[in-house]
Amino acid sequence: MIFHGGYTEIRLPEIINGRYAKDFGVGFYCTELKEQAVRWARRFDTPVISMYDFKHDTTLRELVFSEMTEPWLEFVVNSRAGVEHDYDIVSGPMANDQIYNYISDYINGVLTKEQFWVLAKFKHPTHQICFCTENALKCLTFIKSEDYDR
Repeated sequence: MIFHGGYTEIRLPEIINGRYAKDFGVGFYCTELKEQAVRWARRFDTPVISMYDFKHDTTLRELVFSEMTEPWLEFVVNSRAGVEHDYDIVSGPMANDQIYNYISDYINGVLTKEQFWVLAKFKHPTHQICFCTENALKCLTFIKSEDYDR
C-alpha cells in the first residue's frame, strides 16, 4: 500500500503541472511511509490520506534511488531546474526544504559536494514515488481515504 497526503480524497490521481519544480519532476507523488503522508497532509486545513494499491508494470520505465547518492543529487538538481526526463515512475529519498536549501547552496557554489553530503543526512527516513505519466497512474488502485486532525 502507498499513501498520498493532501487536503481532499483523491480517487482518480492526475498529473497536474504545479508552479514549483519538484524532486522528480511533474507527476503524482506518493510514499510508502504513512507517517510521512500524514506530515504532508497536515500542511493543509483538512488533512486527508488517500491509500492505493500499487501494482508494478514491468513495461514501464522506472528509476529507483535506494538512497541519496550523486546520481540522485544530479537528478533532483535537474528536475528542480525543470529538466524533463522520460521515466514513467521515479522513486527514492525526498529532498525536504532543508535538504533543498543545501542543494541550492551546492548549485550556487556556497557548499562543496562533500559539505553537501555531510549536511544532507536525514534524521528520519523519507521516501517518495512520482508517477510521471498517465500509464504510470494506471498502476494505482484507490483503496480508501482517512481524515486526520491538523
